[in-house]
Formats: sequence, structure tokens, C-alpha cells
Amino acid sequence: MTTLTQEEVRRLFEYRDGNLFWKNRPRSDFKSDLAWKQWNPKHAGKKAGCHSMLYASVAINKVHYPLHRIIFFWHHGYLPEIVDHADCNPKNNDITNLRAATKAENQRNSGMFAHNTSGIKGVIWSKACKKWTARVKVNGYGKHLGVFESKELAAEFVQLAREMLHGKFANHGLKGA
Repeated sequence: MTTLTQEEVRRLFEYRDGNLFWKNRPRSDFKSDLAWKQWNPKHAGKKAGCHSMLYASVAINKVHYPLHRIIFFWHHGYLPEIVDHADCNPKNNDITNLRAATKAENQRNSGMFAHNTSGIKGVIWSKACKKWTARVKVNGYGKHLGVFESKELAAEFVQLAREMLHGKFANHGLKGA
């Protein structure tokens, strides 16, 4: 997106409620009168982007961009390494849900793995010990936090450690939460 500017993005789109809407475009944006006359009635005022995939995308000058990155850029005028969805919902592109993040912070805010059977991120049943173990990632490495008699105690310990280590990117990944 190096050639795209915030001014250009704001000229093309209006932002409302987590979505971008195409603005009416001038004749100078098009190669022909026909293309210009066809484009505005079809697109101006309509929701921009393809919303059928996990992450919606929008094409600008024949280049596809993730919609959430364009929304962040529209508001802030720069693009961080990662634009993170605070609530982990890739369809919620409200600017209050988007934040600058590093790869590590984005990973901290991930949900739990699909094969998790405890229902609590970082809490695993140890068949060998016949107890609950607690783990958390620190700088990309799994850190063993301890062995606990109850799942609830292991969960509480993981939650406290995650809040201390991950701050605002702590995601507890509770199933059903």
C-alpha cells in the first residue's frame, strides 16, 4: 500500500459503522465516459468490498487490500505491522475494534485451538499426573505454569499470568464466551 495515501482513501470512501462506502467518483478516475457513467450508478453510495471471505477485502486501482487495514488507514493515516481485531471477530471492522499490533501481540489475542478439550485456553488435562496443567506463551515459547487439582484453579492461574504478561492483548479464549 506504499503508493496509496490517506487522502486518496478518504476521497474514495466514506466510513460508517465499520464499513466503507464508495463515494461518487469524478470523470478523471476513468479511461472513458462509458466507464465513468456506468461505475457511479452501480457503486456510489454502496458498501465497498467483497464480504464473502473470512476477511473482507476491497480493490483499489486493481489491487486487493484487507478491508480492516483500509479502515484503519482511513482513520489513522498509517499502517502498523498488523491490524488486530480486539474481539477476534474478523467481520467486526468498527474502528473501535481495530488496533495496531505486532505479530506477537496478534498471536496473544488469538482464540484457543479447535482441539482444546478443557474449554479454557492454556489449560490441559495431564493423563500422566491426573491433574490439570496450566501453560501460557511467552515470547513465542510455551511456559509451564504449574499443575493443579482443579480446572478452575488452573484457569484462574492462566488468566492472571496472561493478564500480567499480555496486557490488553490477553485473550482468555473461553469456549462459549
